Amino acid sequence: MTAAKKNLKATKKFEKKHLKGVLEKRKAVRKIKQRQQLKEKKKAKRAQDEEFYKGPGGDANGENKAANNKKPGAKASEMSVDEFFKGGFEILDTKTKDKTKSAAKLGKRKRGEADAREDDSEGSGSEPEISDFEEPVVSDSESDDDDASDEGDLGMSKSAMEALAEKDPEFYKFLKENDPEALDFDENADLAEVDDLSGSEDEDEQPKKKQKKDKKAAKEQQEKDDRELTQAMIAKWKASIQATHSLRAARQVVIGFRCAAHLNESDEENRQRYTITSPDVFHDIVVLALRGIPEVLQHHVPVKESAAGKVYVQTEGKKFKALSMLIKSFAASVIRLLGTLSDEATLKLTLSALQPLLPYLLSSRKLLKLLIKTVVAFWSQSASTDATRITAFLVIRRLVVIGDKAAREVVLKATYQGLVQGSRLTNANTIQGINLMKNSAAELWGLDQTLGYTTAFTSIRQLAIHLRNSIINNKNDSYRAVYNWQYVHSLDFWSCVLSEHCSPLRQAEAGKESQLKLLIYPLVQVTLGAMRLVPTALYFPLRFQLIRSLLRLSRATDTYIPLASALLEVLNSAEMKKPAKASTLKPLDFSVAYKAPKSYLRTRVYQDGVAEQVVELLAEFFVLWSRSIAFPEFSLPVVISIKRWLKEGRKPGRGNRNGKVASGLVLLVQKLEANARFVEERRARVDFAPKDRAQVDAFLKDFEWERTPLGAYVVSQRKLRAERQRLVEEARREEEKKRKEEEREALEGGDGDGGESGDESAEEEEEDEDIDGAESEDEGKEEEDESEEEEEESEEEEEEEEKEAEED
Repeated sequence: MTAAKKNLKATKKFEKKHLKGVLEKRKAVRKIKQRQQLKEKKKAKRAQDEEFYKGPGGDANGENKAANNKKPGAKASEMSVDEFFKGGFEILDTKTKDKTKSAAKLGKRKRGEADAREDDSEGSGSEPEISDFEEPVVSDSESDDDDASDEGDLGMSKSAMEALAEKDPEFYKFLKENDPEALDFDENADLAEVDDLSGSEDEDEQPKKKQKKDKKAAKEQQEKDDRELTQAMIAKWKASIQATHSLRAARQVVIGFRCAAHLNESDEENRQRYTITSPDVFHDIVVLALRGIPEVLQHHVPVKESAAGKVYVQTEGKKFKALSMLIKSFAASVIRLLGTLSDEATLKLTLSALQPLLPYLLSSRKLLKLLIKTVVAFWSQSASTDATRITAFLVIRRLVVIGDKAAREVVLKATYQGLVQGSRLTNANTIQGINLMKNSAAELWGLDQTLGYTTAFTSIRQLAIHLRNSIINNKNDSYRAVYNWQYVHSLDFWSCVLSEHCSPLRQAEAGKESQLKLLIYPLVQVTLGAMRLVPTALYFPLRFQLIRSLLRLSRATDTYIPLASALLEVLNSAEMKKPAKASTLKPLDFSVAYKAPKSYLRTRVYQDGVAEQVVELLAEFFVLWSRSIAFPEFSLPVVISIKRWLKEGRKPGRGNRNGKVASGLVLLVQKLEANARFVEERRARVDFAPKDRAQVDAFLKDFEWERTPLGAYVVSQRKLRAERQRLVEEARREEEKKRKEEEREALEGGDGDGGESGDESAEEEEEDEDIDGAESEDEGKEEEDESEEEEEESEEEEEEEEKEAEED
């Protein structure tokens, strides 16, 4: 006791006199260490710069020292989920860099970065800047190394090259010898170098006569070439391409196609070679370019593909260097054309033409990012048809297959961003397209599971951070960061990804366990936390949406997820226990709703819909384990809870006397008890003990679940729901068609009456919109107030139930 008092006094004395000084000393030491680390990094960079300038004969130890200073990164397959949650996931965000490329980047940045960037920004021929993708849900720090390496991909404009030659002729000479592509590309370039390659290949055309011309003659020739594009010219180019794969004709086609892509633009500085005035000419040049140019490129610079899907293009030859400008100009024109098209057939043809171009564009990072952004936009737009979405997805998938790790990461992040943005508006018209996006994009995360694990874990972790912030900062509508369509669809999408790649059948085909299987636990925890964030009747539809996601995951991966308790909470809520009031509202469509309108609360229509969802989801949950040897004990607590709820409902003045709800629950209890008896009969015949796990797991494994009593009930209920959904969909389409016809007739009648009636109707519509906006704001406030009242009522009811239980 005396020693403890002495230690306490010593501690207090130390805190009073010395603690502050010790902490300050530690901070000072920490700062000194940081300065030393910065000095070491600067030394390593200087060593790399010196090695670059001195050449291979310089200090050979600099590279080894720089390599030794790098911290080793951990592979995703070697780390568990617990290690990631402890902070180890930060290692995965570091990107390995090639030493030779980093030295080249340092050399370029040291000598000409500032001048080249300033002049390049003023040039007219360079492509627009492409920023890194920013995800609304995922907060992932992007490395600046890709951007630094991409700055020279599209080359420099003419003015930038001239300025660089004047200011730093040595660096200009260095670029010309070592990286001529950085000085060559201009979207509006004349592509004249392509003709030099086709002089000996074109049999129909005469060889080009080289003669000196003065500036005046060159100007006259340029004015002469600026003429109208005709079908005869296109037919001549087409014949030459089909006969000899002429590069000279291909060059003219690319220039004509560029004019078609810039058809509605007026740029005096970069005036186009040809003018197009006929729709037939526009159609012919577009079709010829999209179909002919990939064939010409494949003939002269063939793409070799291995059995594993890797592609190889000979990029070091003279021919590819001359054709690189043609390829980039053609790709830039295709991307520009995509932004102007509205016809579905032409749009599909243009997107399909991008697939054979992808191997040639892998080395051009900026153009590749712009292409990914454009294609993903068509894939995620709600206005796109299913055929357009599928065509765009095939381009995305092809890029993931043939691209390197950096390209794959950009594609995966852009795809996830497009999915989240495209699911912002969810209704009966867009839900089919959103489901198509989720099912198609889920495949991409299995093509490279190491990278897929990294991106999926980062996204799920960010969803968990949003949920944690909403729980901690439970004020100022913080729950709205979680309770929205984008968050719900994000959780559902990751459920699709894990369901597709973590199923036992898929893992048996691959011969090994999927890396993505480690993400099942964190995803389930986040989903269960999200559905219980606001446990009010207003958000019962969101709870049902998330339970369906978990049911899919449990069904595909044979993973037990406790969902019965979440459904029993709905059944025991105040909304389902108290008698409901009559209403003439239409039944709520729970498939396209995450929040119930205020007018539906405490109505018989909403109560019937909620009860139907509870019965359906409980049946779908128990049918997953209908062949389990422990089914009788597994289903008993739920059967007892439902029977107790039905007994409470028979009490006069207290319970819910809704006959429709009671009949559905009674039928479910009967099927659960019948299935329990079926399992008990089969279990009585076995001759193994519970400790024999292999025999326990194999119990009724070969028996079809559809033949069990509960399975037969679920199959019949699915057929009834599918038929009901089909009738509802047909009625909705007819109603939509009728509404459009009425709007068309009203517009035609309004045009005949004159302009005044149209102005009056427009003013009335604006007034109605203002009124609707004010009403929606009032409804939002009333909903919040009511949710608070419901929470208070539910707490009072729970207290009453606890008192009754104690009295019993």
